[in-house]
Amino acid sequence: MIVIKISGHELDSADYVAEFAQAIRDLNAPAVIVHGGGKEISMLQERLGIQPKFIDGVRITDAESLALVEMVMCGAINKRLARVLVNAGVNAVGLSGVDGGMISAAKMHHESVDMGFTGEVTAVRVDLLLNLLDLGITPVIAPICLGEDNNFNVNADHVAGALAAAVEAERLVFLSNVPGVMKDLKDNHVIGTLTPDETEAMIADGTIFGGMIPKVRTALQALDEEVSQAVITDLAGLRSGGGTVFTKVRD
Repeated sequence: MIVIKISGHELDSADYVAEFAQAIRDLNAPAVIVHGGGKEISMLQERLGIQPKFIDGVRITDAESLALVEMVMCGAINKRLARVLVNAGVNAVGLSGVDGGMISAAKMHHESVDMGFTGEVTAVRVDLLLNLLDLGITPVIAPICLGEDNNFNVNADHVAGALAAAVEAERLVFLSNVPGVMKDLKDNHVIGTLTPDETEAMIADGTIFGGMIPKVRTALQALDEEVSQAVITDLAGLRSGGGTVFTKVRD
């Protein structure tokens, strides 16, 4: 089983979503898809005069923003993805963490900032996910999660990591616009495997830099959540099983 996190940065591209759907159709393994949506959420916030706020890369969700996040994530993006996947021949069902109580969350606490309705995962209904997969359904999950008195907006990377750990996925794949971590951008050689120590050393010496740093930090965080392998790759790597695999220890 594969858990795939698709970033919100590409989800407004019809060509990219169509190519993604074809790659999912061609997979030879059951898949759970978790999607982001930050780009479209921020665009709508700005159109409505709401200033997006982040800390440590995580969105701070006030009550007004929560309504927008639910609308964009559970509505526009989730149903767009489900539509394209179904039309490509994938038996996709669009859901959120709220549906069936699939993913429960509690308020995220920060030492200096009130995170509002931004949450962190507390429980996953593994039986529900496995039942869907047994029926041949590909769940497409918006990271809006169930709370007692309200829903919570949870970072999609964190949701993907929690789901992968809960269902003991063979792979957690973070889709990127590059094929993986490269030692030398000139020769496009992708590094096949990295441990946390090797990754930190490459960040320190500047081999991993810029926008790749948050990607690898997310992969390392997944390892901390007891996921055995986290992968950064692009759509071609998703098809071929390529990319950079992050693992705690080398075989």
